[in-house]
Amino acid sequence: MKVGIRIGFPGGDVLLKKPRSVEGTKTAAGNIGLSRELMMPDEDWNARAARIQTRIDELASITDEPGGITRTFLSPAMLKANQSVSEWMREAGLNASEDSVGNVLGELPGAANAPLFLLGSHLDTVRNAGRFDGVLGVVLAIEVVDFLRTAAVRIPFSLAVIGFSDEEGVRFQAAYIGSKAFCGLLAPRDLAMQDRDGLTLRQVIERWKEGRFIMPEARYIPERVAGFLEVHIEQGPVLEHKGSPLGVVTTITGQSRIRITWMGKASHAGTTVSSLRQDALAGAAAFILAVEEAAEKFPRLMAAVGQIFVEPNMSSTVPSHSVHSLDVRHQDDSVRNQACSWLEVRAREIARARQLQFEWETVQVTNAKKCDPTLSRRLTDAMESVTGSTLQLPSGAGHDAAVLSRLFPVAMLLVRCRHGLSHHPDEFVALEDIAAALQVTAEFLSSWS
Repeated sequence: MKVGIRIGFPGGDVLLKKPRSVEGTKTAAGNIGLSRELMMPDEDWNARAARIQTRIDELASITDEPGGITRTFLSPAMLKANQSVSEWMREAGLNASEDSVGNVLGELPGAANAPLFLLGSHLDTVRNAGRFDGVLGVVLAIEVVDFLRTAAVRIPFSLAVIGFSDEEGVRFQAAYIGSKAFCGLLAPRDLAMQDRDGLTLRQVIERWKEGRFIMPEARYIPERVAGFLEVHIEQGPVLEHKGSPLGVVTTITGQSRIRITWMGKASHAGTTVSSLRQDALAGAAAFILAVEEAAEKFPRLMAAVGQIFVEPNMSSTVPSHSVHSLDVRHQDDSVRNQACSWLEVRAREIARARQLQFEWETVQVTNAKKCDPTLSRRLTDAMESVTGSTLQLPSGAGHDAAVLSRLFPVAMLLVRCRHGLSHHPDEFVALEDIAAALQVTAEFLSSWS
């Protein structure tokens, strides 16, 4: 009697032996290769990687700000990108739809109550972004579904691909609107957040939907979902330094997002002596230096002020108001909390010394999350069979997987990017590394018995 794994989507069955590593078989990308039963000619993997790249380039041309790549929550460019992604999902055999917050979802037909494995990432960007951040994980997920369907690979669950509408948090300065809504984790306070035009999140959604917004429940019950895999560029230099195209994430760092407002008094820049000024921007500047000091005081802390607004924003007037962001991250939540408390104390000291008032508003807190050890071990085995590497590393960036981990087991595969550069127009991933990530994802999904 033959013993093996039945693989193939409904409608076709193939009996294969348990996948095993193929030692010494080099691919065109310099990798070891898939399990023997799933091997394709190198040119086929490269062709699929090239199609991923072409689609990423197509999405890069869809932007709200000409001359760069910018797509924010429910913006015209975001909705247009959803249309393209939905079309690719349908070509891969998925039923495509948008949910109440603009997430685009592709599901295999005829699997309403079947066990499910989720794949995906986000489709929104920062301003003047690179083209791979988030998008790679969505487009690659569609491609792997198409490969498994074409190869008639049967796995013990259905598949769904999700492109989240907001991970970066650019429009409302609070991240994960898409994944929080997907998981039924949006809170009433989230709906009251305002963008720069003074529109609340609720108003933006209701204008788009042309109807009343009802707080969504989780799209899937946790018992149904076997896991979530997010493929994402590393956004750091470790993989390049180690000479590895890929790495498996151990921990997703914790993050605090804070909005700080400094209030002083506008006065004439030419007649008000320094000792009598209540300069809100000078207070903010002093605090930004304290942020640098905190990064030295607390080992492995990452902290930055990346956005600042000034009023009245005139060259001849001492600023009366300054509002800026604060992003604090650490793999240890207790260290991050200590650093935030220390920085708040320093802000009070600066305000008192400069005769300013200030407000400290915690916009969002996301705790550090460990990836599921069982899924991560399986993913590492798949990566080793393709690349020969078992490299694991923490991720200092925030990811939708951190939100989904509250309901489902999650794993993450990081892909090498040139010079570790991200959130920048020069963000770049080599075609052979895309091919390797595609092969690892296919091997990972086909490894279930």
